[in-house]
Amino acid sequence: MIEVLVVEDDPVAADAHTLYVNRAPGFRAAGTVHSAGAALRFLDRARADGTPVDLVLLDLHLPDGHGLQLCGRLRSAGHGTDIMAVTSARELATVRQAVSAGVVQYLLKPFSAATLYERLERYARYRETLDRSGEATGQAEVDQAFAVLRTAERSVLPKGLSVPTLDAIARVLRAADGSLSAAAAGAAAGVSRITARRYLEHLVDAGLAVREPRYGQVGRPELCYRARGTTGS
Repeated sequence: MIEVLVVEDDPVAADAHTLYVNRAPGFRAAGTVHSAGAALRFLDRARADGTPVDLVLLDLHLPDGHGLQLCGRLRSAGHGTDIMAVTSARELATVRQAVSAGVVQYLLKPFSAATLYERLERYARYRETLDRSGEATGQAEVDQAFAVLRTAERSVLPKGLSVPTLDAIARVLRAADGSLSAAAAGAAAGVSRITARRYLEHLVDAGLAVREPRYGQVGRPELCYRARGTTGS
């Protein structure tokens, strides 16, 4: 059984993540805490009791410090537990810092239970690959272990959506000067307006895009989309 500590300051999100972990085969939520200090104390107690935590689901925005600072404190205290960041922090600098801090997975909010299950299942396979004595047979075995963690699964996307088309729509949106209609995004990406709208709505649901009305001269306003973090025209 893989023991997991959920570290999340939002009580509703913490309860949901704990529920998801307990429903994932082979995983058990050892505890749920809401601050960096409480997390460190929990891990210290668990190690002293001989039941160390295997994985921490770590929110990065905590009331008493940044989650990446907690990563450094854990390593300084001799904790070897793996870290999966579960956060809304999308800044690329933060992602780079997370990699440097030894974060094995970086999961952006909001996400579905299915997405978390898929990441946990990959983590379990990664542990199964490396939780044995001896040496790796060669580079291929090492590459395979890391690929289990790093390669994205198509099953994370809703049924009917594909990674290449989603990437194309996202690139069009990021490159746009202002917001785009579904028809304009579809034309730029080489897909129909209806198809483009499905992908645009998925980006909105994932927190990567913003939906906003565009008012014309007459009639109902047209829905348009822009990448989150950009300024509308």
